[in-house]
Amino acid sequence: MNFELPKDIQYLQQGIREFIENEVEPQANVIEETDEIPESIMEKSKQMGLFALSIPEEYGGLGIGMVGKCAVLEEVGRTHNGYTTVIGGHTGIGSVGIVEMGNEAQKQKYLPSMASGEMIGAFALTEPSAGSHATNLKTTAVHKGDRFILNGSKHYITNADIAGVFTVMAVTDPSKGAKGITSFIVERGTPGFTIGKKEKKMGLHGSHTSEIFFEDCEVPVENILGEEGQGYVNALKILANGRSAMAARNLGSADKLLELSLDFAHMRIQFDKPIFEQQIIQHYLAEMAMEIEALRALTYKVAWMTDQGMNVIKEAAMVKLLGSETYNRVADKAVQIHGGIGYISEYPIERFYRDARITRIYEGTSEIQKNIIAAQLHKKYQ
Repeated sequence: MNFELPKDIQYLQQGIREFIENEVEPQANVIEETDEIPESIMEKSKQMGLFALSIPEEYGGLGIGMVGKCAVLEEVGRTHNGYTTVIGGHTGIGSVGIVEMGNEAQKQKYLPSMASGEMIGAFALTEPSAGSHATNLKTTAVHKGDRFILNGSKHYITNADIAGVFTVMAVTDPSKGAKGITSFIVERGTPGFTIGKKEKKMGLHGSHTSEIFFEDCEVPVENILGEEGQGYVNALKILANGRSAMAARNLGSADKLLELSLDFAHMRIQFDKPIFEQQIIQHYLAEMAMEIEALRALTYKVAWMTDQGMNVIKEAAMVKLLGSETYNRVADKAVQIHGGIGYISEYPIERFYRDARITRIYEGTSEIQKNIIAAQLHKKYQ
């Protein structure tokens, strides 16, 4: 296992870092206050290939694999997490399903537009009665001739207001439980498909979350993603695939917080000396650095395993759990080191602290990740 990034990925990573530092980060407060990503940033992101991270070269993507994707998303994670989530939602669960499970016609139809950023992707699994209990779906899809009729709703759908294509899970055979769920590709503008209001959230401003509704929504049979009845399995694969990428985003955020905290500890004078000279501050920083390096090692190990085609169900759950928990612990220490300034919204620490909290919930809660890890450990005894 070689952790050294190829030269082309290193160049791409450097270019993304410069873009983040010079163009996105200066707009972070604007994003926070307006709850919008400036169009200029979105357009430059498309030009730089940030929407193409998950897509093979033959469909207009970068074709860089999971290690390369994580290297890029680590840089993206160093700035406003609302922007990070728009990119991550599209390149992760929003597009992975079509890349991994789509047939050739579906890939040809959707992936080039998704790679260019012309068409944003979204993933629609969660419902009021189906969060962690993902098999308890109420959205139905009834086969009628050459189409399926969808009825129901989804909530907490990232990118819903800007997405052009959705990967949707619906029940096609209620008698079969998890094996009666099918995944569909649903295009924005399909009659009977509507987008609800944007939710007001604690954090991730600029990344919008909405309900979506299906009322006698007619979806062509050819828009089944994968095989009928494999929707739940597809959903698990899509979520597992994206977990090292999410960990990379959390890694970037945690690393940025360490950098800010270290700078502040050397600048802030208390009792006639920098607070860095206080042992408790040194211990906080040492703990932050240790956890970040552990996360970095596991993130790239799981990314490498993914690129090798290895089974990463357990490891993907581990890295998602470690990434979320590490980011939250680092953010908490960063606030403590900064003191009152860390609680003021004019400075980025407070924003990172709020944004970190959702990482322990979305795309599988920390508790669900522990369940997955335990189930995988138990397999040897079955």
